[in-house]
Amino acid sequence: MTSDAELDPAAVEIGSFFPQPPNAVWRALTDPDRLEQWLMRSTGFAPAIGTHFIFAVPTRPGGEIACEVLALRPAEQITFTWVDLRATHPARWVVDWTVSAQGRGTRLLLTQTGFDIDNRRQKMARNAMERGWKASLTRLREMLDRAEP
Repeated sequence: MTSDAELDPAAVEIGSFFPQPPNAVWRALTDPDRLEQWLMRSTGFAPAIGTHFIFAVPTRPGGEIACEVLALRPAEQITFTWVDLRATHPARWVVDWTVSAQGRGTRLLLTQTGFDIDNRRQKMARNAMERGWKASLTRLREMLDRAEP
């Protein structure tokens, strides 16, 4: 467990435990139909390094998040870029999901990096992203609880 002193203030780091097995959590991260149920609809997503895809932000007006899969260890880790195309000066962040077995369930670690917290807007974006990810992880938990084993 990481102590508060060790946390990177320029990153969003959220660990969650799920009672489901790792393969169920992995499918929720990498199957476009499941991903849409708890995060956003994607266009062009595939869990393969080099894949470019778009998340459709369900806001009014709508927006898009441009992504590219940077790293993949099947059933363990997926890393992709995250660029909000609605921003006047879009930042390029990196989102990493790590899945690991823990007891009878799964530990999921989300890390989003690339924030410049010396920049007021980036610091606000970092805090907003942390709130957004927490809400998304709640939806992921609800989806997994409803899903067939």
